[in-house]
Amino acid sequence: MLRPLHSGVRALIKLANWVAIGANAVGTLIVLALVLIVNYDVVARGLFNAPFRGAYEVVQFSMVLIVFFQLPDVVRMNRLTRSDGFLTILSTTRPHAADSIRRTINFVSGVFMLLVAYAIWPEFVEMYETKDFFGVPGIFTAPWWPIKLTIFLSSLLCMILFFIKVLMPDERVDPVRLNEHPEETT
Repeated sequence: MLRPLHSGVRALIKLANWVAIGANAVGTLIVLALVLIVNYDVVARGLFNAPFRGAYEVVQFSMVLIVFFQLPDVVRMNRLTRSDGFLTILSTTRPHAADSIRRTINFVSGVFMLLVAYAIWPEFVEMYETKDFFGVPGIFTAPWWPIKLTIFLSSLLCMILFFIKVLMPDERVDPVRLNEHPEETT
């Protein structure tokens, strides 16, 4: 009975990790698209006196998407900005106390992300039903609901990742990295 449950939990962890990696990749692609748009705007404005209409709105729209697409992978990789100095020192003398504090921090963080998802859901539903948009009509407009949906899904994924860290704190994170320092063979 425990073996299927254990394999199911492992499958959930693997799925959550890969979704976080995929979301991070989408966020990176949005950054690249944003770089292209800003460069186009600068060149078109300077050379042709024809700026990209709606560049400000696109940047505004993209910033929220970038943050919330990349946040789950930041949680997965333990790269949140925080001070772990106290926990590092405490873990040398009292590893169980440090582990308990770390689990508590992850639990509170998971509850916070659940509250963010809970708070944003009604806004998503309202924006989806009313087809509300932002921007300047005739120049650039975009619906609000994709941003609200991204915040909701990202918050849920972060909550799952935090709760995984609470239940299985010694799970090893498998970073996806290129070989940054390949050994030279001569």
